[in-house]
Amino acid sequence: MTNKERYKQAFSVLHTSDQFSVEVENMSRLNKKHNIKVAAAALAGCILLAGGTGTAYAANVGGIQRTVQVWLHGDQTTANMTVSDDGTYTIEYPDENGETREISGGGIAYEADGTERPLTGEELLEEANSPDVEYNDDGTVWLYYKNQKIEITDKFKDDVCYVKVQDGDETLYVTVKYQNGLAYSNEKYVEEDEFN
Repeated sequence: MTNKERYKQAFSVLHTSDQFSVEVENMSRLNKKHNIKVAAAALAGCILLAGGTGTAYAANVGGIQRTVQVWLHGDQTTANMTVSDDGTYTIEYPDENGETREISGGGIAYEADGTERPLTGEELLEEANSPDVEYNDDGTVWLYYKNQKIEITDKFKDDVCYVKVQDGDETLYVTVKYQNGLAYSNEKYVEEDEFN
């Protein structure tokens, strides 16, 4: 009889316990969890590195700055938009004389659970491109929306004007109070007692 046959005969009566099988499975599961944790830690490190770089950039210029196309008085203009963490923005653009002009705004949004958050850069740009009214020294009143310039001087009744504007498939119902602001909706005219 060879050594191999002797070992086979000696150990053939031995069986692995159920406990041993469970331990092997547990070790396998723990090894997988460890690999997942290592991958998650690596991903978190990359995010922190990228986020830290962005934070340093934002801290250097006082906000995140980018070049945008914005509608001003019916003309599309290239401008520099600076967005701050608190939900405010500043847009600097050249006027017709080449001088730098500035507009600013901002706001907050309410989440479904009632918490408030600063507006995002995209939401702020949408606000900057919203309808605007201009009162001129000659007494005329103009409504601007994207590439549209609409004189609304003669449309006021009791210092309120209702104007429907369209841009492609989008329709806006604009309510203007003379020298007292405007409101708009995609669904219906906002009643003048609902704002200001």
